Amino acid sequence: MPEAGTQGAHIPLMAKKRLFMFCHVKIACDKSFVLIFWTLPLPWACEQVGPGSLVQAPLDEAVPSNLDALSRCESKTCPSELITPPDDCHVNRSLSFTLQICRVEDITVSGIVRGSIIHIHRARTVTIAKDGTISASELGCKEGIGKGKFLKYGAGGGAGHGGRGGTGIYNGMRSEGGLEYGNADLPCELGSGSGGSALSADNTAGGGLIVIGSMKWPLSRLLVYGSLNSDGESHRGTSGNSNGTFKGGVGGGSGGSILLFLQWFLLEKNSSLSASGGNGGVYGGGGGGGGRIHFHWSYIATGDEYVHIASVNGTIVSSGGSGKNDGHCGEDGTVTGKKCPKGLYGTFCTECPVGTYKNVVGSNSSLCIPCSVDSLPNRAEFIYIRGGVTELPCPYRCISDKYKMPNCYTPLEELMYTFGGPWSFSIILSLTVILLALVLSALRIKIGESDITYRATNAIHNDGCSFPFLLSLAEVPGASRAEETQSHVHRMYFMGPNTFREPWHLPYSPPDAIIGIV
Repeated sequence: MPEAGTQGAHIPLMAKKRLFMFCHVKIACDKSFVLIFWTLPLPWACEQVGPGSLVQAPLDEAVPSNLDALSRCESKTCPSELITPPDDCHVNRSLSFTLQICRVEDITVSGIVRGSIIHIHRARTVTIAKDGTISASELGCKEGIGKGKFLKYGAGGGAGHGGRGGTGIYNGMRSEGGLEYGNADLPCELGSGSGGSALSADNTAGGGLIVIGSMKWPLSRLLVYGSLNSDGESHRGTSGNSNGTFKGGVGGGSGGSILLFLQWFLLEKNSSLSASGGNGGVYGGGGGGGGRIHFHWSYIATGDEYVHIASVNGTIVSSGGSGKNDGHCGEDGTVTGKKCPKGLYGTFCTECPVGTYKNVVGSNSSLCIPCSVDSLPNRAEFIYIRGGVTELPCPYRCISDKYKMPNCYTPLEELMYTFGGPWSFSIILSLTVILLALVLSALRIKIGESDITYRATNAIHNDGCSFPFLLSLAEVPGASRAEETQSHVHRMYFMGPNTFREPWHLPYSPPDAIIGIV
């Protein structure tokens, strides 16, 4: 297997277009090195860190003495060059990283990229293939800020980071786990170690630090089909001194930090992103606390422009390691994202569920407040809105087209409630019917009178047996006044038995016996 190595030096490697590595090529050093997309071509011909290839700094055996890593183990501040790195790439012994890949636009990892502090700077796309790995696992601090406690004849507590380390218990003696430390919204600390026995020199290490992108130069896409991890070390053996009086287990190392500045993220099925704590050793070792993972999204569209910024089908884990025997498990670490705009929530800023709204900035799911059902009509349901609902009232629709917005009433109900509801509508309808009946009755009477007048007038002009000079009341001069109409008297004498066959009739000339009175 071709190898390249060095002792006690920083190695700058420069490439003109892309970094090519054949399968089973190994590049490793005990300090740090930089891969720079710049001027000089490399004599390799494979278009990726191929299967079986290894890029690593520092070497496994060099981790305890690596000054760059040790300088970070007690620090509580983020190094500025990891968050806001210089625009161009350069080699500087004062920088914190042990492995930096800089200005390589498209990076495909099918082999292994491994280091204590890995920094990928000014890249456009990073793809971790199915068999590829970018790892800082077990390359963090041997002690550090969150180191676990250890008793000479007892078990060790797990290291803390994103969560507290688990308590170690052996023969009734307890060793407390390490404390939680760091910032969940901008993690840049190495994981801590278990702080193991001086008798056994068998303490475990925490996870390292992986930073991809920066605030000024975020990654366009991170595609993970393999693994991206910074796990704490698990204690794999037993501890004891030469005479066998000590047999307690060492605690697990805490998970490290993974900080991602990016625009879009894919985690495919069977792939993993992890910063888990290591498991405690046998005979009561406590589990290491989980590490920290943070997604710092460069742009989050809202409203009608909203699009998903992540597709996650694999596993994202920052769990605490398990304790052995009576030892306790470490606490889970954190997985966070940039604070989401209104209407969106969670690590990946997805839309609040239908029937909820969010009118503040933040990522907690509790900020998606249920919409009030008091203002929701009985035949309505809340609907999906792209980008989430950002204010009240929450939008809704009727459950069927036969109901009309905004109250989801039938046409008849809409009419009823226009007049104040069923009771008011019933009263108004009853009054309307009564009034209409009165009007129709009056019209009927008037039409009936007009018909009688018409028949009488027609009889006067057409019947040869009628009085030719008899005038109707409407034709009497001055009879239109009410006072004169009331005082008018006219006597008429009808003759006949008044039956259907022979109704009354008005003779042309009355009988002589009544001429005097008519």
